[in-house]
Amino acid sequence: MTTMIDIIDAQKSFTMHLQGGVRLPVVRGVCFQVNAGECVVLSGPSGAGKSSILKMIFGNYRCDGGSIFVRHEGVPQNIATSEPRQILSIRRSTIGYVSQFLRAVPRVPTIDVVAEPLVATGIGRDAARERAGRLLSCLNIPERLWRLPPSTFSGGEQQRVNIARGFISDLPVLLLDEPTASLDAANRDVVIRLIDEKKRAGVAMVAIVHDDEVRHMIADRVVDVTTFAAAA
Repeated sequence: MTTMIDIIDAQKSFTMHLQGGVRLPVVRGVCFQVNAGECVVLSGPSGAGKSSILKMIFGNYRCDGGSIFVRHEGVPQNIATSEPRQILSIRRSTIGYVSQFLRAVPRVPTIDVVAEPLVATGIGRDAARERAGRLLSCLNIPERLWRLPPSTFSGGEQQRVNIARGFISDLPVLLLDEPTASLDAANRDVVIRLIDEKKRAGVAMVAIVHDDEVRHMIADRVVDVTTFAAAA
């Protein structure tokens, strides 16, 4: 089985510049792998470092040490030492990220917000919109709302738009930060089904999920982040 993510002894701390440069350790000794077609769920209480690990894999946070290899175009690339330009290239064709909050350009219609990742890869706008529409319908966003900007939507509707945008691409690695938070049972089940489809397509996923039932349904393995806790 192909290893898509290989994290070796990664560590992260933050420097509190407004408090005299005090360093706040977050995680250390982070080690785990994620294979193609596998969903690994990070578990642990709030503040344990789960989101920090996701952001380290995505390249938003720089590691203080260790390595994070992501298989990009068939070759493992070390995110921990990659230049920003390399990280952007890896994101375009390898790593997707579904955050807890939708960030979209104001006044852009929802259908185009969801379609944009496909358009950015060169897919025609009409074909991208068609695929976006299918996902929006699957996530119970009515067609009458597709031409409106998602900023006008409720929190739950915005989250479903965010999920549609994150799942629309066929990227081989997908990071999920609380994808089912604030969703009702019906839409939660839709997301579980979308995750299962990604697994069957060979996508490697790392997820943060606080709902025990959802975790049980999507996780191939659970990694306890408390084992990587950094001593202050």
